[in-house]
Amino acid sequence: MSSDTDVVFVNQVVSVMADQSVRMVTAIVLHSVFFLSVCFTGDSATCDVHSDLFITAPKEMEALTGSCLRIPCNFRVKQGKEFNSKTTPFGVWIKNDSRFGRYPNNVIFNSSGTVSTYPMSFTGDLSQKNCTTLFSSLKTTYTDTYYFRVENEAFRATDECDGLQITVEDSPPKPRIEISGDVKEKESVSISCSASTPCPHSPPQLTWNLQPDSHHMMEENTDGTFTTRIQKSITLSHEHDGFIISCSARYPVNEGKDVKTSEERKTLSVSYAPKNTSVSISPSGRVSAGSWVNLTCSSRAKPPVSRFTWFKTSRDAPIKVSEGDFYSFNVTDGGVYYCVATNQLGDQTSSEIHLTIGGDQLVGAQVIVKVLGIILLVTTLLIFECWLKSRRCTKPQEVRHQKRRDIS
Repeated sequence: MSSDTDVVFVNQVVSVMADQSVRMVTAIVLHSVFFLSVCFTGDSATCDVHSDLFITAPKEMEALTGSCLRIPCNFRVKQGKEFNSKTTPFGVWIKNDSRFGRYPNNVIFNSSGTVSTYPMSFTGDLSQKNCTTLFSSLKTTYTDTYYFRVENEAFRATDECDGLQITVEDSPPKPRIEISGDVKEKESVSISCSASTPCPHSPPQLTWNLQPDSHHMMEENTDGTFTTRIQKSITLSHEHDGFIISCSARYPVNEGKDVKTSEERKTLSVSYAPKNTSVSISPSGRVSAGSWVNLTCSSRAKPPVSRFTWFKTSRDAPIKVSEGDFYSFNVTDGGVYYCVATNQLGDQTSSEIHLTIGGDQLVGAQVIVKVLGIILLVTTLLIFECWLKSRRCTKPQEVRHQKRRDIS
């Protein structure tokens, strides 16, 4: 009986020990995975605990084949660690995987001169914790993630958490066209064209169709990178609406032997008050009393016209007669009409259109014709009567002369 009890007890002990072993192995694996994730995902809070070196540099950078890339970089060491700035430190760049002990070929540059697989050089003063680097003669194969390491006597550390992703492209990025200000007529706006400048030693040449001889400015951004810019201020009018701004960036490559160009276009959309406001009438020509007349008001505006208002002139003041772009009415008398087009930026008044009743004109013309006809008839009769009288006066004289001749 006791033998069976001992066997059961031993089995329970073995089961407990196996379960604890599994839990321990699981904990170790999870801790390892957590530690690796910290090193390779860049959790900043945990990196402060496990890393002795920290750099300040852009997370991602783009560059152009045949050109260079200036990498702005500064570093700091963990508090409590000693970095002797009086001795010469060496900077190291590692690609792809920061664990260079396992992958020694990942070390592509060491300022000590031991490794120079990639054309790099430190332009910053490493003793002042400035690791700014110039990466030259770039190729697309240099696209990778890079890690920085510093070696200074006893202090040797790699920033495994702050990897820098560098992408090298064959084609340059397009410039950026920006417009600051209220884009509407009579307003002054500033228009700029800018291009990223990864290689400040060979900046791009910018040209556009606003001002051929624009002055180039190279500005340093907050992250230490550079931008080349041209800028112009203009006062907008409605004629600028739809104007296409074209800007090109020409990047010198291969030590200035070649050029790579990119271009950007942007269409101006300018708001303006109504323009070219006019009135048309249908039917055209003379109208008669009692007929219908259609007046149409048209205008060009941006945003579109929100209200058309019709007026008829009078001796005292214009009289508002209707609203809308179309005005139809029955003619009772003549008059002078015009319309006003309005949007949120202003209004414009059309030229006047004179409406005359054609029936009144016809009656007047008939009266004039009749009067002229009567005058002409009377004049003709008078002339005829005078002619008859003159004929009567000449005939007796001719008879007397004839008789005298006969007597003689």
